[in-house]
Amino acid sequence: MSIWFKNPTPAEANSKHEETLVANLGIKVTHVGEDFIVATMPVDERTIQIHGMLHGGASVALAETLGSYAANCCIDDTKFMCVGLDINANHIRSARRGKVTCMARPIHLGRTTQVWRMEINDENDKLICESRLTIAVVALES
Repeated sequence: MSIWFKNPTPAEANSKHEETLVANLGIKVTHVGEDFIVATMPVDERTIQIHGMLHGGASVALAETLGSYAANCCIDDTKFMCVGLDINANHIRSARRGKVTCMARPIHLGRTTQVWRMEINDENDKLICESRLTIAVVALES
């Protein structure tokens, strides 16, 4: 059973992020399933730190981007919006080239809060980073 209030598509997601940090980091949504969403990010000069490894902040930006976008697709965005309250990340392994893939799945979809889990893997499907994002569901002012 689908968790989406509206059915997101990769094209719609990517068009929303033009001319933002997301586009500058090369993050692209690639797949939407019934209860998950997937995006990729290159490991290149935009996303590495001085030692040539994927920057932890780039991993967190990928995780928060995907979790926040997914959270907003689970609510009626004419009445509510989702904003991040807290994010944590455990950096497990480094990546030096290629691209990483992030999958976001909900842990909790409540009326006032959501919790999302993001796993970031390298091209060999090795875990690079695991992150958890807590979201507040806030009513829009009328």
